[in-house]
Amino acid sequence: MVAGPPPEPGPGEVLVRVAAAGICMSDREVYDGHRDAAYVRYPVVPGHEWSGTVEAVGQGVDAGLVGRKTVAEGFRACGTCERCRCGDTSLCASGYDETGFTRPGAFADHVVVPARLLHPLADDADLPAAALLEPAAVVAAAVRAGQAEAGERVAVVGAGTLGLLAVQLLAAGGPGELAVFDPRKERAVQALEFGATEARTPEEGADLAGRYDLVVETAGAPSTAASSCLLARRGGRVILTGMFTAGATGIDPVHLSLSQLTVRSVFGAPSSAWSFAVRAFGAGLINPRPLITHEFPLERFGDAVALVGGGDHGVGKVLLRP
Repeated sequence: MVAGPPPEPGPGEVLVRVAAAGICMSDREVYDGHRDAAYVRYPVVPGHEWSGTVEAVGQGVDAGLVGRKTVAEGFRACGTCERCRCGDTSLCASGYDETGFTRPGAFADHVVVPARLLHPLADDADLPAAALLEPAAVVAAAVRAGQAEAGERVAVVGAGTLGLLAVQLLAAGGPGELAVFDPRKERAVQALEFGATEARTPEEGADLAGRYDLVVETAGAPSTAASSCLLARRGGRVILTGMFTAGATGIDPVHLSLSQLTVRSVFGAPSSAWSFAVRAFGAGLINPRPLITHEFPLERFGDAVALVGGGDHGVGKVLLRP
């Protein structure tokens, strides 16, 4: 722990008092020193999944924001390059720059962010639950890319935080089937509570090859990109949302071409996906609260991060509460 005065917001910035910050595997990679060097800048205060209340504003920022509950986009997109002007703010051509990885994040009492990245919440918003709006925005990007239509057969591969949020969003669209594939029984039960019509093990996927119109992959496991493509019907769509590492099984190009699949990946979330996720949260279409299993004070960061990726199936989303 490092103590000091709160940071000061500069022109165009706001100071947010952090209410809660989630820990994910990316934060564990930063803590262990295993994150790709192109996507971190040490020394850094981690924390990219968070919510809080605006406490002060810098020059040129509407003072009416003070006291507002809020979340904020993590990517510090330039807003002027070709990719940003096309709406792909998560692919900003100015280079990777993200709160909690290259800029001080929310594992602290306060965080400073550009006011233009804020997504204010309702006055009665559940702030600990809202800390999961960052992964919800990633899921929103995937669901929007998948263009699911009512009555379609949909599969979600993986029932971690991303997968269970995907189930909630997809269930709201009226799928004909919504199957979840995950080896963990506890997660299967939760998926059914969130609107899945069936929960299956990955091994059962072999008998369901070619069944689904849309497959949303969220696990990022070594084999799930390839297995997700096998679940999709000919002419189907596959959205890869999990973060894969070197050595993952490749997608069979013969199957890909013969099946005429549309395969897309998602990296983070553009501004439009953030807006979508915040609206869905405000309308009650997603409820991240049941995904939270552990909360720790900031002083116990070591204990909290040790739970993430530790293999305990009873661990869902872990929050830090400054």
